[in-house]
Order: sequence, then C-alpha cells, then structure tokens
Amino acid sequence: MGIGFLSGAAAGAAGTAALNAATYLDMAVRGRAASSTPEKTIEAMETRLPVDVPGEGDTRQNRVSGIASLTGVLTGVGIGVAYGVLRRAGFRPPVPVGAVLTGVSVMGLTDLSMARLRVTDPRSWSATDWVSDLLPHLVYGAVTYATLAALDRNSQ
Repeated sequence: MGIGFLSGAAAGAAGTAALNAATYLDMAVRGRAASSTPEKTIEAMETRLPVDVPGEGDTRQNRVSGIASLTGVLTGVGIGVAYGVLRRAGFRPPVPVGAVLTGVSVMGLTDLSMARLRVTDPRSWSATDWVSDLLPHLVYGAVTYATLAALDRNSQ
C-alpha cells in the first residue's frame, strides 16, 4: 500500500511531538510563559459557533486548555495526512524542501486562522516572535517529512 493516510498520520503525530518538545525547550531556556493564543482561539471559535464549552471557573478554563491542545494535535496529524496523501500521489520533493514546505504549511494554517479570528495580528509581531513561531514549526516539518520519506522507503 505504501505511503498515504496512515503513514501521514503517524508522521504528523511524530512531528507534533517534536514541535511540542521544541516549544517546551524554548520555554525552559528563555523562561517564557506558554502562549495563550491556543486558548484564545478556542474562545474566539466558541463565539462564532453554536456551541459552548461547559463549566465555570477553573473547570471551564481547563476544558478550554484541553481542547486547545487537542486542536494542535489534530492540526499536526491532519497536515501529516495531507502530505502523506500528496506523497502517495507523487509529490516527492527532496527532504529539505519537503520539510520546509510542511513546516510552513502548518505554521500558515495556524497563524492565518488565529489572525482571521482576530486572536493575534502577525503584522505586529517582533522578530523574536516570528523566530519563536517559525523554529518549532520547522522542527515539525523536518520530523514529519523525514518520517514520511523513511516510511515510504521502508514500504517498497
């Protein structure tokens, strides 16, 4: 069967774990707090959808935090699936090119959705903000695309 949906999901999950590790390493090295934009994104989506996150106080906030983390995992796995399907269809750039494309794809998807929801305005970000966003997404892209390439080689 080769590369495709399941291989893409596995690669996306590996990339998501790597992105999270890179983010936590950055937080530990620089002593910075976790970003609040994932939770703000869930709250912005909640105002636009006919659903409410149930609960009050800490219970509700814990649910919002959990949903925000889950959407990050789903995004990472989903982009992995998309690149797995593209790879099966014959899209096979060299690993460095595929890694950058994959990383920029997931970064663009998340940043554009947050901008569209008015959670953040990337035009106002500092150079440090951009680097802090770019590096973990490039780590995601490298791990995701290299995993896809390795799974593809191992399936032949």
